[in-house]
Amino acid sequence: MFAVNHLVVITNICKFFVLKLINKFRCVQLQEETPQVSDTITTWITLPGQAFPLGVSEVDCGINFAIFSQHATAVTLCLSVPESSSVNGSQGMIELALDPKVNKTGDIWHICIKDFPRSNVNYGYRIDGPQGWHAGHRFDSSIVLIDPYAKLVEGRRYFGDTSEKFHNFLGTYDFDSFPFDWGDDYKLPNIPEKDLVIYEMNVRAFTADESSGLDPNIRGTYLGVIEKIPHLLELGVNAVELLPVFEFDELELQRRRNRRDHMINTWGYSTINFFAPMSRYASDGGGPRKASQEFKEMVRALHGAGIEVILDVVYNHTNEADDANPYTTSFRGIDNKVYYMLDLRNNGQLLNFSGCGNTLNCNHPVVMELILESLRHWVVEYHVDGFRFDLASVLCRGTDGSPLNAPPVLRAIAKDAILSRCKIIAEPWDCGGLYLVGGFPNWDRWAEWNGKYRDDIRRFIKGDSGMKGNFATRVSGSADLYQVNKRKPYHGINFVIAHDGFTLYDLVSYNFKHNDANGEGGNDGCNDNFSWNCGYEGETGDNAIKGLRSRQMKNFHLALMISQGTPMMLMGDEYAHTRYGNNNSYGHDTAINNFQWGQLEARKSDHFRFFKEVINFRRRHHVLGRDSFLSKNDVTWHEDNWGNYESKFLAFTFHERSGDIYLAFNAHDFSVKVSLPLPPVKRRWFRV
Repeated sequence: MFAVNHLVVITNICKFFVLKLINKFRCVQLQEETPQVSDTITTWITLPGQAFPLGVSEVDCGINFAIFSQHATAVTLCLSVPESSSVNGSQGMIELALDPKVNKTGDIWHICIKDFPRSNVNYGYRIDGPQGWHAGHRFDSSIVLIDPYAKLVEGRRYFGDTSEKFHNFLGTYDFDSFPFDWGDDYKLPNIPEKDLVIYEMNVRAFTADESSGLDPNIRGTYLGVIEKIPHLLELGVNAVELLPVFEFDELELQRRRNRRDHMINTWGYSTINFFAPMSRYASDGGGPRKASQEFKEMVRALHGAGIEVILDVVYNHTNEADDANPYTTSFRGIDNKVYYMLDLRNNGQLLNFSGCGNTLNCNHPVVMELILESLRHWVVEYHVDGFRFDLASVLCRGTDGSPLNAPPVLRAIAKDAILSRCKIIAEPWDCGGLYLVGGFPNWDRWAEWNGKYRDDIRRFIKGDSGMKGNFATRVSGSADLYQVNKRKPYHGINFVIAHDGFTLYDLVSYNFKHNDANGEGGNDGCNDNFSWNCGYEGETGDNAIKGLRSRQMKNFHLALMISQGTPMMLMGDEYAHTRYGNNNSYGHDTAINNFQWGQLEARKSDHFRFFKEVINFRRRHHVLGRDSFLSKNDVTWHEDNWGNYESKFLAFTFHERSGDIYLAFNAHDFSVKVSLPLPPVKRRWFRV
């Protein structure tokens, strides 16, 4: 354990101390343990501090630092201040050992420093404690840890900069900047859930490609999204669901030799901190303060265009991996036994319901409060409109991993006053087999990704037998899943394609996944894709096959947009983006994931035009987005052949006072002749 040299105690009666750093202090390098010399003379007065709020706060007496650790025996605050020397591009650190008799209240360690800089300070903690792995502890005082409540995180400045792959991450703060100016005419879109059309997208991949035509300094950034808002408006979507934008380490796979060490994590499902925006999405390597500012600019611009912002959030696990190859940056070293689910009957091993080596202990009171404070922060500070919770069934597990009927964290989110205006969407399964589609604890607030919709729509349209009844159930709002208590059709998020799995083009072009580029021998990614290649695996010059694929993509999109419930589409499907059969492309910072703006331009007159017109058709006809489930008077099924297993034709009419909509889907490989029903009196049919 390191300590500051020349700590002079002036008085203990008033319970404050003076730190007098004269000539030499221990200067700890993050990458090298070489003591450095500073000629700086700095005097600060320290006070015991206060336990709340957690994190860094500006209080009357100065800058307060507070961190929770129930099982720690020693906590040292590590500071890198503007006056400190810089060696090899890495700032030295001053270390303040906290006295548990003075700087601890309950399980919270704290200290306040008077006249301390209000910004440009990087900080972290060294924490020591019991070494018993069998009891669940993973303390290692050699590591400087990120504060879980840090509002900003400083790391490498440029995305994918492999020269900085081992760069450490530290918390930072900013009390100097003026409050963000949202504008006098600014207002939240407040779009009713029944009217949402969601566009799932990745901030970096949206504009990282040279074909975006943007200045290189803003490609792949929050500002890049702003530049492409006209495309979103032309397409007709009114909500973006952003893949993770919490701070993550895109080079985590390159920290040791392994089969995936060629990969760059572009999806971001590996959270380092739950409060800080991804700093490498700032323009021109601007860092965390600029990232925070530009994220707000992006939200303001999207809101100004009438587009809501939903964040894909990952509270099921963190970046810290497993016990075999841990990547300790924060929670593991602060209090592993609190922050993660453990099997104390099996030598204190980490439970893994996330498929990523660890599982966040979401229903522990301390972790639950962390999650709630994080969500509130994104709503209050950044004005986001909602959240999609990755592998949300993890949040339905108790501290021992067993499923809970009424998980406290889910109830708290549903009932929270600050979050009351937000859309809250669950991915209602996890990697431990807890599949809760239609049965996710909801308090009539939670919506769900409807995985059964995806599977049934895929199977019907590709021509599987026996799927007509399921198809009818899904397009009419999945009442079998959601017509319970006060739930509505829009609580089902309908999708055919999402970020993980095939793109829409690949769904109609590949029967099998082609994931060799991922380095795992093709063993990663889902095998149950319910895809059909239309007669040839992969790229082909056969015009008949290409024409069939085009029709199939349009069939899928039409089915999605006429279904009751909330539709969600994937970025790039509007121009038929391909990943060449890779259905798990999280680690490719290339054209495999990046939006190809040239292809969009080439396909605007046909494929894109159809996609945008169908979206606009949905938004113009409210009968397609009802806020109540269909009754017998709302729909007519032109069908007397429900029991025929081989029947793949379905026709139906949605009724509304402003006009009926007749729809017919034929999944046979032959044409079917049908007669249109008689129109209402003084009405006639128009083909769309």
